[in-house]
Amino acid sequence: MTNTNYPSATPQNQPPQNRGNRNLLIGILAAALLGTWGYLLWDKNNSGEKLQVAQTQSDSYMTQRDSLKLMYDEAEMRLDSITGANNNLQGEKTALQKDIDAKKSEIRSILSKKNASDAELARARTLISELNDKIGSLEQEVSRLTGENQELTANNTQLTTEKQTLEQNLQTSSAEKEALSQTVDVGSTFSASNIQITPINEKKNGKEKVSTTAKRVDKLVVSFDVENRIAKSGPADMYIMVTAPDGKVVSDPSLGSGTLTTRADGDKPFTTKVPVEYEQGTRKAVQFPIRQEDFQRGDYKIEIYHNGFKIGEGTRTLKKGGLFG
Repeated sequence: MTNTNYPSATPQNQPPQNRGNRNLLIGILAAALLGTWGYLLWDKNNSGEKLQVAQTQSDSYMTQRDSLKLMYDEAEMRLDSITGANNNLQGEKTALQKDIDAKKSEIRSILSKKNASDAELARARTLISELNDKIGSLEQEVSRLTGENQELTANNTQLTTEKQTLEQNLQTSSAEKEALSQTVDVGSTFSASNIQITPINEKKNGKEKVSTTAKRVDKLVVSFDVENRIAKSGPADMYIMVTAPDGKVVSDPSLGSGTLTTRADGDKPFTTKVPVEYEQGTRKAVQFPIRQEDFQRGDYKIEIYHNGFKIGEGTRTLKKGGLFG
């Protein structure tokens, strides 16, 4: 056999070790690829789970917040129904109402936050519970006040009815009293009787003589009796109207002439007023003179009034006297 330094053209067999290394490298690359795919799949699944958890947490937060908002709205509606129906609670605020307002303000502040913490939401829940308790106390107070108001209204109605009854009784009593007073007033009016009108001629020697001749008469003496069984003792005034033949009422300042308001004929002039001191249950004689410078021929009419009523009248005729009368 001849040995040379040239390579042989005949291929030589590869060692088994090189083939094994290549297979190992391929296996490592395949494992790495599978690991990468697995990691990507795991990361995707993990991200989805985190997103789902976050969504669940967000939904839970919104549900809790909405639930608290609904609870607060219901509590506020209860409060509005109380204060709206009771005017007394709309004025000056009580300590209870001020406490309620403070809790409402804090609850609204928490619920208005978009990212309120769990602790804040728990605080809101506690405040809403306390608010409902306060509203319950307010409802009891309103119920008590309503009961008292109804009782006062009933008492006021009863008092009004009693007042109306009393006023009606007073009106009836006043009317009866007035009627009785009028009856007594009318019943206490005197009656006049035995009316006499005497024409007198006064002589120079002081003697008096009855005369029916007009030019000789110096005075008319009017006399009558008055009495009344129920009139009390005391002074009473008799008004005398003397009407001359010419139809005019005799008026003289010296006689105290004036005007009298009568019950039937209104105001009428009177000639004189005669005071009488009366004693109850007796008959009183009254007499007074009517003087004039010149008496007329004809009828002199005498009317007597007491208490606005005419209680008697009489007439006396004076004649023309003698040939030169």
